[in-house]
Amino acid sequence: MTFGLKLAPQHRVYAGFAIYSFAMGNIFPRLPDIKRAMEIEDGTLGLSLIGTPIGTLTALTLATPVLERVGFRRALLWLVPLIALVYSVAAHAPGPVALFLMLLPVGLMIGSVEIILNVEADRTEFLLKRRIMNRAHSFWSAGFFGAGLFGGAMAHLGLSPQLHLALVVPMVAVAMALFLGGFEPAPARFATSGDKAPMFARPTLPILVLVAVTLSAMLLEGASIDWSAIYMRTVFDSGPFVAGFTVALFAFSQATTRFFADSFVDRHSPSGVARVLLAAMAAGVLIVFFSPLPFVSMLGFALLGIGSSALFPLAISAAAQRTDRPAAINVAALSQISFIAFLLGPPLLGFVSDHWGIRSAYGIGIPFIALSLLTAGSLGRRPAAEAVNAIPGEAPSTVVQEMKIRAGKA
Repeated sequence: MTFGLKLAPQHRVYAGFAIYSFAMGNIFPRLPDIKRAMEIEDGTLGLSLIGTPIGTLTALTLATPVLERVGFRRALLWLVPLIALVYSVAAHAPGPVALFLMLLPVGLMIGSVEIILNVEADRTEFLLKRRIMNRAHSFWSAGFFGAGLFGGAMAHLGLSPQLHLALVVPMVAVAMALFLGGFEPAPARFATSGDKAPMFARPTLPILVLVAVTLSAMLLEGASIDWSAIYMRTVFDSGPFVAGFTVALFAFSQATTRFFADSFVDRHSPSGVARVLLAAMAAGVLIVFFSPLPFVSMLGFALLGIGSSALFPLAISAAAQRTDRPAAINVAALSQISFIAFLLGPPLLGFVSDHWGIRSAYGIGIPFIALSLLTAGSLGRRPAAEAVNAIPGEAPSTVVQEMKIRAGKA
């Protein structure tokens, strides 16, 4: 039985990404309040937050057969509201260990939703014969922007994180019924690659070079989403709305860049686009590190959103176009190794913040950006429209790994 609005397939994909990110994004503007209530340091909070990426990696590795048996429609309609519900329960955690344990199931659900939405976006691209993946992820960022604004407003009004996140649950459930009630999964591609990615794929030297391209974006996206609100509260003693708005501003700039990224990559070389993004990211890091005023830091976070927007998808495309191994294996190897680095991000940044200050947690991004600049040429020097006429073959194992693995950030 279907219900809700009748939407075009691509619009339903966009709505799915936006609602899902809103469901998961509301907790991040409230992390300063949760940290204060637990009376813990940044490093301890960082260790607690890795519960989500551990669960996400587990789901990305193991969940595809289960989801195919359950059905994408049923799983999506239940999992997105459940993400909001379990986050609202996690906000009641009395300490960091409990928070870690409560975030594990959130990560499992996030990884499962990532599989569904990214496979659906890939299949819809095939039906439409045009790219929508970056644009779909721009709607993820747009949903996160809305979550940052709403979370900041709730904090400004004095609502507790527990009540705020409880209010998100019915909002997400109604939105899913309205916009995704009529969701029917798109058919599989007519021509599949037949490649199956192994559970763990061995990286080759060219894949490790592509990993180097992505490290700065993955580290600094996590730093901006997890720590920007805490940064504003710690460095400038900003109010809760300003802290939440900073998270939203990062997501807005990221969403805007992603929305137009496909057309730029089609006209210009992927390596050239990547270098522009990395320059924006470097400027953002320097501004955040040296900023004397809150609004200057906001500009820095906006530049970080622009810079981190499309580097991982560009690397995924480069990995899939290599001819040394099946696309599924190369994409899986890139994603898994990059994800391990991303998994270490929250505790690393928390450790740096505890010992050298939260500004330094952003300053350590500079050598990673330099590494990405040195290796950006591996993305390719021809415009994407000339380099490839078709998006990499479907095989769910390939598409699942193509996602920008956010570990609760997406």
